[in-house]
Amino acid sequence: MTKNGNLYWISESVTIYPRIIFMKKILKKFIFPTTCLLMSALPLQAAPTTKAGAIDWSVKQSWPLQTEPLDFVQSLDNKKVFVLGADSKVYIYTAEGKKLGSIPVDKDVTGIDIAPRGESLYLISKTGKTYTALDISVTQTIDITGAPFLGDENAPVAMVVFSDFQ
Repeated sequence: MTKNGNLYWISESVTIYPRIIFMKKILKKFIFPTTCLLMSALPLQAAPTTKAGAIDWSVKQSWPLQTEPLDFVQSLDNKKVFVLGADSKVYIYTAEGKKLGSIPVDKDVTGIDIAPRGESLYLISKTGKTYTALDISVTQTIDITGAPFLGDENAPVAMVVFSDFQ
């Protein structure tokens, strides 16, 4: 320690002082400009929008329904639309609006939901406090007039789709 008037100085402060000056130079030359540059870019990237933007939209599909709709759901593959009607039926449509069929349900059914591909239909009854799950399969008629056959001409025909390989 050395004495300078009434103050005592530690001799190590002489070696610390040049380090402080060196650190200030680094801050001024590199860190401060880099920080300022980064901070100036932030408002450009993350500035919140204060105005509402314009929304562009167009009608993809629209078709008339046979009854007043109470609830609806569309399959995740966008192939089927299920509509719960006020007449206690669930109507099944293609995404283009072609009616595939309808299923009668209890009058107190208030909500519907489906499995992702529309293979199951789930019904909720608020007043009856019930949950019902239905398996759904759409039967379609295939015209086989003139097709070759083996066996009885009027025998029932079943088709099975193995979709595991797709």
